[in-house]
Amino acid sequence: MEAETKNGFQITDEERLKITEENTKAILRILDIHDIKASFFVEVSLTEKLQNLIKAISSKGHEIAFYNKGSKLPEIENAKKNIEDLLEKQIRGIRQKDVKIPQGDLKLLEFNYVSNIDNANILFPFKRLKRDTEITEEDGLSIVPESISPYSQLPYNDFVFQILPMKYYQNMVLETLQNEEFVLIYLNTWQFTDFKKHCFDIPFYRTLFSGKKMEDKLDALLTFLNTREMATSRMKDYIF
Repeated sequence: MEAETKNGFQITDEERLKITEENTKAILRILDIHDIKASFFVEVSLTEKLQNLIKAISSKGHEIAFYNKGSKLPEIENAKKNIEDLLEKQIRGIRQKDVKIPQGDLKLLEFNYVSNIDNANILFPFKRLKRDTEITEEDGLSIVPESISPYSQLPYNDFVFQILPMKYYQNMVLETLQNEEFVLIYLNTWQFTDFKKHCFDIPFYRTLFSGKKMEDKLDALLTFLNTREMATSRMKDYIF
């Protein structure tokens, strides 16, 4: 949570980190209830500060991967080595948005796949998003695209999950799987923040259905997937 706070309120870096930990633990509890494993993309600059949380995530069978917001290659290399030593497991994946490290450099660091964020700022697109949704290989890396509904043309980004009614979202998943081999669904830990308790200055529409409502929504989605006996997977397992 890097958002500014409302006038008259202060939230320290330590408090922001604690909010991230609490939100992540809420997600872990829900995943554990439904016996579903997921991939957690940890921001590179936070890996040193969240080692206990990272160990807890990995110990439950989830994948640890990286999210690079603005770190340079040597910083990524150092973080990767430290977390691999901590977990005694290889970090295979990295997620990027605005700052994108060249794929050749990522391959040299022994990453196996890249999952770039392409549609994070799209709320409800008014033009059709025409883009390949198949996993490809470039420079020795698997390139995992974001999923897009072929019918509504909505990307499966964090905001779309937060704002859509669950019944509509479930139907979107079913319709997409009629045409695609997989649906990549991703969320962000900040969405599980109680914004009535923590006074961040963010747009009103970003607070809708956040906090406990997001927990309930994730629980409803995973119940739906298990009831339908739909297969789920960590990213590294699906790709390899």
